[in-house]
Amino acid sequence: MTGLKKWRGIFLFLMVFPGVFLSAQRTDLPSPQKDKKILALDETLSRLGAELSWDPFFHSGILSVSGHYAVFEAGSAGEEGFLLVDGRELLRVPTPYLERGTLRFPEIFVVSLKNMLDAAIQEDRSRFRIAAIILDPGHGGKDTGAVGNHVIDGKQVQVVEKDITLKVARDIHSRLTSAFPDKQILLTRNNDTYPTLEKRVTIANSVSLKDNEAILFISIHANASLNKNARGYEVWYLTPEYRRTLIDEEAYDDSAEIISIRNTMLEEEFTTESIMMAQFIMNRFNEQIGSLLPSRGIKAEEWFVVRNARMPSVLVELGFVTNEEDARLMTSDAYLKNFSGAIYNGIIDFVTMFERSGGFTAIP
Repeated sequence: MTGLKKWRGIFLFLMVFPGVFLSAQRTDLPSPQKDKKILALDETLSRLGAELSWDPFFHSGILSVSGHYAVFEAGSAGEEGFLLVDGRELLRVPTPYLERGTLRFPEIFVVSLKNMLDAAIQEDRSRFRIAAIILDPGHGGKDTGAVGNHVIDGKQVQVVEKDITLKVARDIHSRLTSAFPDKQILLTRNNDTYPTLEKRVTIANSVSLKDNEAILFISIHANASLNKNARGYEVWYLTPEYRRTLIDEEAYDDSAEIISIRNTMLEEEFTTESIMMAQFIMNRFNEQIGSLLPSRGIKAEEWFVVRNARMPSVLVELGFVTNEEDARLMTSDAYLKNFSGAIYNGIIDFVTMFERSGGFTAIP
């Protein structure tokens, strides 16, 4: 069902059964009345910052603004009708109408809708959101990370962890920057340099956040083993039993006992969110590359960057550079894009659920 058909169906249902949503009707908007000032379509869209989807057969339309939707039907000049916002708020206003085939909008319709949309957008901004995502390409510079040497298609090939992780992280960074222009998407390194483990964590922990904002940390690595047959991808999160200090004690007037409780609650929240993020990434790995590379599952460990990042965090192992089959895949730029695509989509899945729920983490 198209968006316009779906919303029109809801709209027509409410015309027949208006009592269904009357409890959600706003009462702080201008009273319906005949409006002498009429606005053209271009001015209406400009004032609202909206886009219009119009059905000329049913004379109905949807005005969309920042993820919010207002459904209306055009009537005759001077008539009143219903305006449905986000499928739940119903308002009686002077209706738009057609004049020589051109839509015209009573100013009170536009003002009333703008008031409702402004309130909804302001409410969105006050909800919990992911404000920053830190991507940490493992190793770099003097630290090559794991290295594997293989003969692939008759050629001697050296597979270097630091190069693989940087390619994957850069691709994810590009995708996330495009998808989330309102968020900070940061790399702990953007070239062949070596930030220390402490520096990587400092970069993440130094990001300034508002009270309703959260941050994610994803560290990207490739694996190695003395067993040349070892292969596959895995995602790690911090061992739940590991104790760490997440709260700045100086920021609170509470007793030491209360601060300890606050800290424990935040540890549990971060652990839950880290496991959820790991699961989303693993799901996408299984979906996008599972037919070519085995899954080693989700595991817990006390990696330095994971245990010192004061936020939900995971460490991803892409595959084994010491395994010829894994190495063959990781030396293919096309296949590396499958890796980065899986991690990117897993992050998108987590952010979407986090923000739609209003967030799971609230710093006490």
